[in-house]
Amino acid sequence: MKSRLAAATLAASLIALHLAMPARASSAVGNADAGAAKAAVCGACHGATGNSVNPEWPSLAGQHHEYLVEQLAALKSGVRVAPLMNPMAAALSEQDMADLAAHFEKQTLVGLETGSEVWKAGEKLYRSGDPARGIPACAACHGPEGRGNGPARWPQVRAQQPAYVTTQLQHYAARARYQANAKGTPTGAELMYDIAKRLTEDDIKALTAYLQGLR
Repeated sequence: MKSRLAAATLAASLIALHLAMPARASSAVGNADAGAAKAAVCGACHGATGNSVNPEWPSLAGQHHEYLVEQLAALKSGVRVAPLMNPMAAALSEQDMADLAAHFEKQTLVGLETGSEVWKAGEKLYRSGDPARGIPACAACHGPEGRGNGPARWPQVRAQQPAYVTTQLQHYAARARYQANAKGTPTGAELMYDIAKRLTEDDIKALTAYLQGLR
């Protein structure tokens, strides 16, 4: 009963956070054409069109510009811990971030194929959660098709590289994705920390197998 109540409380918190989340302050308006030129170096890891072919790096194509700007700012400041990306983001201005985000948001995401048979368990967890363990449905924030929510800065998670998602969920579970108690940490981080620590290794395998084929 306590676990079910915890899941319901967490789900309610997600909704409240979604409704109350303020927009990130930025005066920069992104220019996708300018972003295309600036994105040339990004293609080495994220693919020329933002579709990563390296399982360790995320696809950025079609990602919400609000989320991309937020994450680039966190990487620039060091709030988000990513040794390879921190120096890449360090030299970016707010205008650079806005332009890059506008460019990648306009790119078409190329879907991957669904993983092994465990994807069925992943679909159930994504769509319904597991109230007995206090795990809310991923779809509550990321949407039934994994498209996320731009204004709320919930990222698109569909057709994402499984190895990358696995690493990020592990970082969330270890409270290591962002610096501890750092100013500027995204509002949703605490919720993801709480959710990720309840996921087993099998849960993560199932979820990533499902997400990689989600359209």
